[in-house]
Amino acid sequence: MRLARLGDAGSEIPTVVVDGTHLDLRPLTQDLGPAFFAGGGLERVADAVAAGSLEPLDGAADLRVGPALARPGKIVCIGLNYRDHAAETNAEIPAEPVVFMKDPSTVVGPFDTVLVPRNSVKTDWEVELGVVIGTRARYLESPEQALDHVAGYVLSHDVSEREFQIERGGQWDKGKSCETFNPLGGELVTANEVPDPQDLRLELSVNGVQRQDGTTADMVFSVAHVVWYLSQFMVLEPGDLINTGTPAGVAMGQADKPYLRAGDVVELSITGLGSARQTFGQA
Repeated sequence: MRLARLGDAGSEIPTVVVDGTHLDLRPLTQDLGPAFFAGGGLERVADAVAAGSLEPLDGAADLRVGPALARPGKIVCIGLNYRDHAAETNAEIPAEPVVFMKDPSTVVGPFDTVLVPRNSVKTDWEVELGVVIGTRARYLESPEQALDHVAGYVLSHDVSEREFQIERGGQWDKGKSCETFNPLGGELVTANEVPDPQDLRLELSVNGVQRQDGTTADMVFSVAHVVWYLSQFMVLEPGDLINTGTPAGVAMGQADKPYLRAGDVVELSITGLGSARQTFGQA
């Protein structure tokens, strides 16, 4: 299934997309957030789709596309998780996943304006595979169990301010948690429709120039390993989001350091998960 949220920020309408038509999920749920996943929401939607009991959402084509996931309980991110990205930043391949957190309030829609923070000189792009947790994961015994706890996958943009992240105290979170720094979606694709999360192509361009072109096969730590690993240190709850890292091609890794400015346009996509486009403005 493909889930989406349409409408003005703060009042999005949950939908399921069937043959290109948005079906209204409000008879089943108020939103697509942690409570939806924890309460068996995916099963209810699948049953309703099979029964043909859902109605099309009137005017769907004219509505804003919101983030595919309502505000997650937490956003956990993995750094340096692509071999080519580690190489371009002159970093060693990590022996264990590099983990940091991102403020859940950063989540915005896939076509919303992203704000360059005040006093920023190093705002950077990062196309990433987002993993949405479907069932509670706590001390999983092995990576082989991990994908059973995944609800689905989503196109995620882990926007980063490198000076804030690296040069202002060495604390990554504040370079990752600026306002609007996690556009998400447009659609959340359920795990059963993604046979192999390690076989997806990620692309990103800035002002029409391709900057990133990678594959999840280049991950240092697979999605299954990351979910298992995180469960050893924290409880992953339904509706949590994991950003799994970015391939080479970020501004920080390029000789001319072409960091983002107001007016720049970023376009990104992942195989089977759709595409997004964000114009950058000034905070």
